Order: sequence, then C-alpha cells, then structure tokens
Amino acid sequence: MESEGLGKTAERVISPPVTDLTMSVSLPPSGQPVNRRTTLPAQYLNRELGLLAFNRRVLSQAADEAVPLLERLRFITIVSSNLDEFFEVRVAGLKEQIKLGLPEPGPDGRAPTEVFDAVCRESHALVAEQYQLLNHTVLPALAAQGIVFPKREEWTAPQRQWIRDYFFREVLPVLTPIGLDPAHPFPRVFNKSLNFAVELEGRDAFGRNSGAAIVQAPRALPRLIRLAESIAGAPYAFVFLSSILHAHMDELFAGMKVQGCYQFRVTRNSDLFVEEEEIKNLHTALQGELFHRHFGDAVRLEVADNCSQRMVEFLLQQFNLRDADLYRVDGPVNLYRLREVPDQVERPDLKYPPFVPGLPPALDGGDMFDVLKKQDILLHHPFQSFLPVIDFIRTTVSDPSVLAIKQTVYRTGIDSELMEILVEAARKGKEVTVVVELMARFDEEANLNWAARLEEVGAHVVYGVVGHKTHAKMALVVRREEGRLRRYVHLSTGNYHPRTARLYTDFGLLTANEEMCADVNEVFKQLTGLGRAGKMKHVWQSPFTLHKRIVAAIRNEAAQAAQGQPARIIAKMNALLEPQIIEELYAASAAGVKIDLLVRGVCALKPGIDGLSNNIRVRSVIGRFLEHSRIFYFHDGGAENVYLASADWMDRNFFRRIELCFPVLDAALKRRVIREGLQPYLDDTSQAWVMNADGSYERLKPRRGRRRSAQEELVFTLGIPA
Repeated sequence: MESEGLGKTAERVISPPVTDLTMSVSLPPSGQPVNRRTTLPAQYLNRELGLLAFNRRVLSQAADEAVPLLERLRFITIVSSNLDEFFEVRVAGLKEQIKLGLPEPGPDGRAPTEVFDAVCRESHALVAEQYQLLNHTVLPALAAQGIVFPKREEWTAPQRQWIRDYFFREVLPVLTPIGLDPAHPFPRVFNKSLNFAVELEGRDAFGRNSGAAIVQAPRALPRLIRLAESIAGAPYAFVFLSSILHAHMDELFAGMKVQGCYQFRVTRNSDLFVEEEEIKNLHTALQGELFHRHFGDAVRLEVADNCSQRMVEFLLQQFNLRDADLYRVDGPVNLYRLREVPDQVERPDLKYPPFVPGLPPALDGGDMFDVLKKQDILLHHPFQSFLPVIDFIRTTVSDPSVLAIKQTVYRTGIDSELMEILVEAARKGKEVTVVVELMARFDEEANLNWAARLEEVGAHVVYGVVGHKTHAKMALVVRREEGRLRRYVHLSTGNYHPRTARLYTDFGLLTANEEMCADVNEVFKQLTGLGRAGKMKHVWQSPFTLHKRIVAAIRNEAAQAAQGQPARIIAKMNALLEPQIIEELYAASAAGVKIDLLVRGVCALKPGIDGLSNNIRVRSVIGRFLEHSRIFYFHDGGAENVYLASADWMDRNFFRRIELCFPVLDAALKRRVIREGLQPYLDDTSQAWVMNADGSYERLKPRRGRRRSAQEELVFTLGIPA
C-alpha cells in the first residue's frame, strides 16, 4: 500500500512525497533544555508493569492455536529469558532503591516499594500462567505429535537402565556434593545455575549428620538429554538433567537416606557497577567487574513446588530473601533450556514456514560500489538478506581500492563473521577503526574478547565516550577512486549481528551521499578524538540534537494542526518512556494531530483520554519476529519526512547514549519504508494489540475475510519461499 493509505487512516489527504526534510520550527541553543510542560503522574504508566504486560503479550503467542506448536514452546522459553533479565536488572534496581531508602517516585508517581509490591503480584501471576500453559496445553499437544518428556515415574525398564548408565558415565564423575556442616558452609551459588537442596537422614563414615547438602549441576552438562528412538517409544523423547539427578541422588550419599531432593535456582543482580568518573582504564575495570556479576545480590529464588517449607525457609535465609521473592514452580526451574527442543526436532509442519531472505533488485549481480554511486540501497531485515552488509564489510579485505573502514560494535555475538572480517582486514594492512561498546549489557565479555583480538592485529580500538554508551549502528568505508577519496556508509536500526538479523525486524541504509557520509565521519571523529561536536547536515544525534529535533518535529505538527492543516505523526519503536516527549505528544493530540504509535514493548503514554490523548492510538505487534526497527514519520505539510533510528524514545537513548537518527532522502525508498515498515502494522488485524486508556491491551480479532498480518505479508512480498 502506498503512502496515501496513511492519509486515509488519518482521515486526511497527504500530498505526494518530496525530499525536502527541512522543518521551520526553530531549536533552542545547543545544551539548553526545551521548555517543559507539566503532566500529572496519573497520565503516565509504570515502566516495570509495562514490561510485564509486554511479556503477557508474548506468552499469548504460546496459547494461540494458530501459531505452530514448536513455536508456541519457543515463546514460552522467550518469556523465561525475558523474565530473567527483568529480575536481574529492573527488579534488582527496585530493591537497591528500597535498600538505600530512596523514596523518589517515578513519573507515574509510584514509590519504589509500591512498584515492587505490584511487580511481585504480576510476576507471580505471570509465572503461574506460564507453567499452567506449558503443563496443561503445550506439552500434551507435543505428546500427541510424538514429542514427549517422560517423567521419572513413567520411565520403562529399558529407559531406566539407559538413564542409569548415562548417569554413571556422564554425570556422576563431574558432580561435587557438598554436605553442610561447620567445615562446609553454604556454597557460592552461580547466577541462574541449576542446584539441588537435599534433606538427609543418617550418619556418614565420619559420624556427621548435618541433615542437608547442596548439589550443583555443572554448567558443562546438557539440561536436556534426548533418548534413542529405539527405547523412547516415541520419535522424540527428552529427559531433563534434573530428573536424572533426582532419580540417582542417593548414589551421592552412600549409607544415608535422602528424605527430599529439590531443585532450586537463584537470580542475582547483574547490573555492572563501574565508577566511570574515577576509572583510568575502562577495559581493565570492566574485566574485574564481570566475575562479580555471577555472584551479585540475590533478587529471586525459584524452587520446585514440592520443596519442603523447612528447606524453603533455609534457602531464603541463605540468600537474604523474603517470601515475596520466592517462586514455586511446577516443573523445571529454568524453562529457557527448552529452547533447544525446536532445533532438535525435525518437524517442519510444527514450525513457521521457512523462507529465503530476498535481495534488492539493484544488487542483483552488480558491483555494490557502482550501484551506490547511482542510488541508495534500503535493506529490510529479516525479510531481506543481511548478506549485503557482510559483503560491504568484506570488501575491506580484498578490494585494493579500500583504504580504511570504521565501524561501531554494540552486539555482534561470540562467533561473528563480521568481526572475523575486520580482524583479517587489519591483518592485511587496512586502516581499521572499531568503536567497541564495552558496556553493552550481557555482551560485555564477547566485546572484550573481540577488542583484544582486534588490537592484536593492529586495529584501532576505542571504547567510545565514558558515561555514554555507543548505541549507534554505523560503518564507513573509504576508497580511492580516480585519484580522489570517496566514502560509503551503512546505517542501521539494528546491531551488526547476523543471527539476530534473521530474527529481528530492522532497516539498514547503504549510501554514498556525500553529506550523509560527512555526518557519519563527524560522529566517528567525536568517538575517537576530542573536540566540540560539529554541525551535521542530515543526521540527528544523541546526546546533542536528537531530543530537540524530535520535540521540534512534534511541535511543528501541532502548529500545522492549529492552523487547520493536515498533521500526522507515526512512530515505531521498542519503548516510549521519556516524559517530555510524552508531554509533547499529549499537546500535539490536543491540537488535533493524528498520532499512531507502534510500540512493541513498554509505553508510558496513555492513549484515548478525552482532552488529553483522544487523537493518539497505541498498538503493539507481537509475532514470529521481534519488532526492533525505529521509524519516525512526520507529515510536515506534505513533505512526509521519514527517519530511521537506533534510538527508542527513552531518557537513556536521548541523554546517556550516542545514537543516530537519519533521514531516508530518496523518495522511492521513503515510500518503501512507509509501505513496508508502517502501513502493514497499522493495518494488522492478526498480531496487533491495542492499548486502552487504562494501559491494558486487547488483541485485535479479524473480521471474517479481513485477516492481515504484517510480518506474514512481508515474508511473502520480500522473501522467497524455501
């Protein structure tokens, strides 16, 4: 659907696109705040509760019978992974505020203790729903398809013998049971590791009887073991390591009676603390902190639902936790381990249909740099291939015309082909500069390792700006062509991570536009050198201009609406939290601007409130792929300005990170972003959830014959059936 569809949605006619992206609203001087309005706390939604609401929407995919069965299982594991990070970071932060006695409420007016109590209620309800769905819906449905997880009491004699042999051969030699007595205090328990609390009766060879022991499952052992079909009684049968250990726990305590054996798992505060103003070497400081992450303060205890009250109280005491921090679960304490199952089961009929990501026609057999001299290239992942980005970087190795490459790295993975290419380019004498963000949460260790490898081969490795995460996604290649230097740039809404490029929706832009390339070069100068920030022609940058420019763009639409002119804002992002942006959107709505917000995750704005936000609609699309692209559309008197960005509308992205927001200058590509990145999501009647004025969400139900799914349509139109 062309951009005229946006006008119909807004009940206005939109003029044809043009390439002039200049807006007439003046900005305050750099470094000065934009004037604020005052919004009541009741007009904001809570961030933590919004994150839990997002995970409820994800879990609903597991309950949806229209979703392939193995994918439903995968969604259950995604919720577990999300909740782990939620507790490691968000709940840990709440606990720190409470411990330090910081009563300062958030924008929604709730004090930390009030938020924590609400989070506990919602989290317990969500976890209970998750296990109920797994045990009573998904697992029985899998069993009907020949994919089973036999329990200990269900093992046949051949299965029991095979499992016993496996225990003595693969498990027992690496176990270290720890009896608790004055000489053996409670061991340090690794963050999110699988452990067993054992209640014992009797005395050992030394006459000891503490009555309790701890058994830690080595991280090297697989948590799921597949049984051979010859003894499984089904095409696919999996046994949990926890079940194997339960069945043979008495083998670890000869001559004593095991009264009870209970799996447990503790989640710890995993936010790294680095005093950035005092450190002299961020690399060294971070290396020292990484080890301590595994043993931070406990924030959650998960135990088997049959765990005795005596043992529960003992564990809570050991980890300095309260009853509110306890989660009794009916099944494995770590459901994320089930993520391995869909990959091990060869049942295409129970998974999403495969497809081959497409390629832009302009790149079909042509030299990339020759193409970029004539036109920009837009890539829409995962529907279009990430290979052109890899090829763009790969040219730095073998192309004699390439002199240098500069690239940012936020998340790239442990085994990244792109990073290997950069290492090889540096080894061959190219000028390679890599800005590595060492503080990318949960990717710090991988980034440290890549930084070390790059430095070993002579690459210039810098760590950005202390106090500001480098979250911008950009790469710049310099070539010598016909006696002059020419620059080429790749900008993106997503990370340089080939695996997530197959799972996340993102846009990438390849361009040789000299002004855009000059802007990107200016950002690299800031990151690698010293000096004041220079002015840029097209790119909006955090922490300097992005917030001001977004505010100005919103106010411009409000001014247009106040004059009776068509006015429209569409913004797609992962999160909307920044208070002033919310205030500006409320004001624009009151002025008559039609606003559509596609916010995948947490949104603190309340839509549809008379006199405040009745012109604002908020929807969240949850489907096969993780919606990750950030797209900002402003009508601007018919210019239809379209921007792509690395930044969400959050405080951290505006003020504590280095982010880029860049325009799509080419009119045809601009229409593509609207046609592929916005309109299908506004029309989605299958995977879309609409937010109500109270912050609750309702899933849209398609009318007969009117089912629309943005992601399915994009797979069909941009991808190639496998």
